[in-house]
Amino acid sequence: MAVVNDMPTSSLADNASTNDRYARSQARAGVILALPATLLIAALLIGPAILVFFLSFTDASLGLAEARFVGLGNYLRMLTDPGFAQSLRNTAIYVLVVVPTSIGWGLLVALLIAQSPFAAVYRTAYFLPVAATLVALATAWEAIMHPSLGFANSLLLLLGASPVRFLSDPATAIYALAAIGVWQLVGFNMILFLAGLSTIPDELYEAAAIDGADRGLKRFLLVTWPMLAPVTLFVTVMTIIRAFSVFETVAVLTHGGPMKSTSVILYTFYEEGFRFFRVGYASAIAVSFFAFVTVLSLIQMRVSERQARWKNKGGRS
Repeated sequence: MAVVNDMPTSSLADNASTNDRYARSQARAGVILALPATLLIAALLIGPAILVFFLSFTDASLGLAEARFVGLGNYLRMLTDPGFAQSLRNTAIYVLVVVPTSIGWGLLVALLIAQSPFAAVYRTAYFLPVAATLVALATAWEAIMHPSLGFANSLLLLLGASPVRFLSDPATAIYALAAIGVWQLVGFNMILFLAGLSTIPDELYEAAAIDGADRGLKRFLLVTWPMLAPVTLFVTVMTIIRAFSVFETVAVLTHGGPMKSTSVILYTFYEEGFRFFRVGYASAIAVSFFAFVTVLSLIQMRVSERQARWKNKGGRS
């Protein structure tokens, strides 16, 4: 009996040991397979980010062999630099025009084509600016807004209006870039709103119809808009981040001009780092921009989590 009882015990011990060795070998294999990608991410993303953070506390400049530690000097300089203040104002104007217009237009387009039999065609047409190369699109817009040969001014002349120097007039340049930004973002926002509309249960619309809100503004305010709240929050945060990140159109079309009227935050960072070679100051701008985007993303995540908890509580009650 003792021999019979020992056999199952030893077999269980052997099986447990075998399972442990198998688990350890699987873990080692996972580490080995993930190591190249981890090293690549560290070399291309994490390492440079840490380097930029430390450079922001120095007066580093390309061409100088040494860099002195200046503490918060670069960050304090940002508060008193008139060029950076101008870029903040330009960016604020751009964001204030692009964000509400592209969100409202994207929502309107999504509502209009959601029930259309040609929805796929409309989705493709509106999403093309998102999928296309921004530099190529900017070049096309440069031709459209040409002061004498562009299509926009040709149309104005046909309508009896005077030509407009869209990109060479300080009073209109930032708004012309904002119009291009709206055109680029409408398709992106439309796709997100269409995804949100597809998740709204038909039962809610049927219940609203019983209460007399079967169509139009009543139906939108009673059912559609509240159910789109999480998507709207996400779209708003993403649109703000993308609006603050405008660079390509400025670099291709205006180069920050005329008279610094279109010099935005990222273009100022580019000029400081790659034109004037003030690496320390450019790094401070980059760190500040990264901190702003991170805080904005964390706020969006926190609000989304609260909305999810509120919905779960409502569902249980």
